Amino acid sequence: MRIDRVVTSGTFSLDGGTWDVDNNVWVVGDDTEAVIIDAAHDAAPILAAVGERRVVAIVLTHAHNDHIGVAPELAEATGAPILLHSADEMLWEQTHPGVAHGELADGQVIEVGGERLEVINTPGHSPGSCVIWSPSSKVLFSGDTLFQGGPGATGRSFSNFDDIIASIRDRILVLDDDTRVCTGHGDDTTVGAEAGDLAEWIRRGH
Repeated sequence: MRIDRVVTSGTFSLDGGTWDVDNNVWVVGDDTEAVIIDAAHDAAPILAAVGERRVVAIVLTHAHNDHIGVAPELAEATGAPILLHSADEMLWEQTHPGVAHGELADGQVIEVGGERLEVINTPGHSPGSCVIWSPSSKVLFSGDTLFQGGPGATGRSFSNFDDIIASIRDRILVLDDDTRVCTGHGDDTTVGAEAGDLAEWIRRGH
């Protein structure tokens, strides 16, 4: 499986605050077709990474504005559908009111370049947060559910710490230890590198 990472920079806004952020956008597939995972800040470098490939879908791990900002622009440029879990509709509407999109569902399979990408709903960072799992390549695209060093933030509207801990424990840490975790921000990690810290995250709380 071909995996291209594009880092884009911009802002994340929620609950009246705005923060500067660098986002990872993942372009996944082979040399003829691809899926774009997240749509952050700037369409041009994302489209450059796609090149001449056919885009099967624009998959959004959740609907915070820094992950969805250029989704409509990417959809217009590529003709690909935008896919988002319905539980994040209220966040989508804050950024793209009235803009239609397709839906992600837990257990859904997206086929691209001979790979099967499985959608796993992992609520907590937001109700509709999802991770995208490639069983054959042992790669997990974790959005903002799991980072190197712990779970995504849960101190803002529509988030819940107990939910994200349950999602990570029951849906991510059950994967093989050598599973590569490609995150929404920052460096990669592995399931095994994070698994031993669950009790500390719970003790620390968020």
